[in-house]
Amino acid sequence: MDEIRGGNTGDGTDGDGIRATAAGTAPVPLSVLDLVTVGQGRTATQALRTGVEIAKLTESRGFHRYWVAEHHSMPGVASSSPAVILAHIAAHTDRIRLGSGGVMLPNHAPLVIAEQFGTLEAMAPGRVDLGLGRAPGTDGATAAALRRSDRLNEGADDFPQQLSELIRFLDDDFPDGHPYARIHAVPGPVQATADGGVQSAHRPPVWLLGSSGFSARLAGTLGLPFAFAHHFSAQNTIPALDLYRSSFRPSAVLDAPYALIGVSALAADDEREARRQVLTGALSMVRLRTGRPGLIPSPEEAAAYDFSPMEREFVDGWLANVVHGTADEVRTGLDDLAKRTGADELMITANAHGGDARLRSYELIADAYGLRRGA
Repeated sequence: MDEIRGGNTGDGTDGDGIRATAAGTAPVPLSVLDLVTVGQGRTATQALRTGVEIAKLTESRGFHRYWVAEHHSMPGVASSSPAVILAHIAAHTDRIRLGSGGVMLPNHAPLVIAEQFGTLEAMAPGRVDLGLGRAPGTDGATAAALRRSDRLNEGADDFPQQLSELIRFLDDDFPDGHPYARIHAVPGPVQATADGGVQSAHRPPVWLLGSSGFSARLAGTLGLPFAFAHHFSAQNTIPALDLYRSSFRPSAVLDAPYALIGVSALAADDEREARRQVLTGALSMVRLRTGRPGLIPSPEEAAAYDFSPMEREFVDGWLANVVHGTADEVRTGLDDLAKRTGADELMITANAHGGDARLRSYELIADAYGLRRGA
């Protein structure tokens, strides 16, 4: 694959807006992964409004990024169109970085992604991230419908080639003689070189996402930042980060590895309430893993649900990797996780039935680390 380019900075930070500085007493920078969850009795409209509230709250408290993740055919997750959601969030925020965690590259033509994120960059200059994954973000049948093909393995196997093509479109630098040399992603760098052009050549930094070793090794080899899905693949976190760091080669983007991990965390005013809230996400995962995806259940339904022994074993294992409790307990858990993994950044996802519990969690975590008060 070609050498990765795109080392120019757009916001004055090292590594093209990738690296961040920890705020307050947090051990590393804190960010947000919002799955735009839809609870029973709630609408997608309400979920999207909650997303705006979360972005505004966390921006005001000094969180570094707000990312959304592409999912499909899941009633309880309203983030099927990251670029659309991010455009909406951009209109309601001023400073927080906005990005995808991630866009599933095999589901889309690289040119389409370059155009979408070039448009986002034009809307929110210098604060857009493009995180890419190679999984479908859904089941096989839905992936086939998205891709208009049942050759699903081909998409994953072609990921490095698709990535190279996407970056060429973002940088507008296909070599002479290439079939795409006369094709330009607009908005994009071509507008800076056209007669009278004043468009900035800056484009969103590319991140690779993963839950195993493939993207970890590829990100390291290409010198790209890496985001690991600790929140649903905790057993692979340290091996994947070790592989990323050992594979890392400096590039025009980064001179040293930079890895964030997604972590499921929820703080409440007391431990019992935190347990009550996170159990809704655990039951939702039970249903998803057994082919019954639905809206996020209410705390009352989750508390009353009669888990089978096998389901109870799954729930216990799932909740063992969800940092939850009082603000002090969550702070201790996040501190320990940062220390154990050596992650450069923690991206917190707070999954619960209602928006109020999620907003309260981010507020409590910000207070626990002494993050600035919003204006």
